[in-house]
Amino acid sequence: MHSFIPPERFFAYLSWTDIAAMPDKGNAVVIQPLGAIEQHGPHLPVIVDSAISMAVLGKALEQLSPEIPAYALPPLYYGKSNEHGNFPGTISLSIQTLLSTLMEIGESLYRAGFRKLVFMNSHGGQPQVVEIAAQDLTVKYPDLMVFPLFTWRVPNESKALISEKERRLGMHAGDAETSLMLAVLPDWVKMEKAVEEYPPERPEGSLLGTKGPLTFAWLTDQISKSGVVGDGRAATKEKGDRIWKSLAQGWVKVIQEVYEFRP
Repeated sequence: MHSFIPPERFFAYLSWTDIAAMPDKGNAVVIQPLGAIEQHGPHLPVIVDSAISMAVLGKALEQLSPEIPAYALPPLYYGKSNEHGNFPGTISLSIQTLLSTLMEIGESLYRAGFRKLVFMNSHGGQPQVVEIAAQDLTVKYPDLMVFPLFTWRVPNESKALISEKERRLGMHAGDAETSLMLAVLPDWVKMEKAVEEYPPERPEGSLLGTKGPLTFAWLTDQISKSGVVGDGRAATKEKGDRIWKSLAQGWVKVIQEVYEFRP
């Protein structure tokens, strides 16, 4: 049941008496992995974002000092994925459902005596909801420290391993995600079906784009026929191993900093 997570770090394996007797509970770091079940092109399974959360967090917790109390909650597999809703296999929660779920997870942990909660989100379609949940939990419980973090934003090697065009336009089921999945779940990657597809480029000098500081709302099938936004064909397991290792190292540092964090 713990998947990539070291069993001794898997929150759901603890008994209520284990949790009640936990020393220094206010500084223990509880991490909620967040992903999605949504299309990732013809070559990747719909579990990509959830698998990335679990794989990266698991490798990070393996390397974390045993002196730091940190526990992974069971993953929240479903997320707000309605931008992919026109592709079969996508399962999406509403904003209200996701927000309520995150709020109630935080409230439950607070009642149990925990005061440090990390939302580890790997799906690009929901960071705003995660940030709102973190803010509202802080308003309700000012002594609860909530960290709404995105898996890919820790220091890592992914940008150094992909092309300039991929860095500029790629964002879904492209080189980095496919490479990482070749390392994490290689038996479920169908490289013979991988494609390259980017959204149409905006006119030169345009301030607006599908990604970047100034964006517009879009549905995936409006910018991609395949569901891929990037170049999945460029992926390799070697790149995936390096990305996985570097992401995990970044998360070791983040978890340690959360443990040491004082407001």
